[in-house]
Amino acid sequence: MYEVKVFVTLKEAVLDPQGSAVKNSLHHLGYEGVEDVRIGKVLTLRIDSSADKVEAVVQEMCEKLLANTVIEDYRYEIEEVVTS
Repeated sequence: MYEVKVFVTLKEAVLDPQGSAVKNSLHHLGYEGVEDVRIGKVLTLRIDSSADKVEAVVQEMCEKLLANTVIEDYRYEIEEVVTS
């Protein structure tokens, strides 16, 4: 069993209006030192797969559904879950 964290963010060239709104709100609250905010998402998956296939499965899921690869980048971390 594996726990996978997938981090999806907008590509640098893509405008992030949500991030801009958060940055402006932080400035209004007095946090003037915040220069940029980018909004993304984190997905946590538990996958029952063999060690030699888990990375390929995660890659395929990201490409097909979890990330819009036209405008988003993604990365992931895979950790084996030890069950007793």
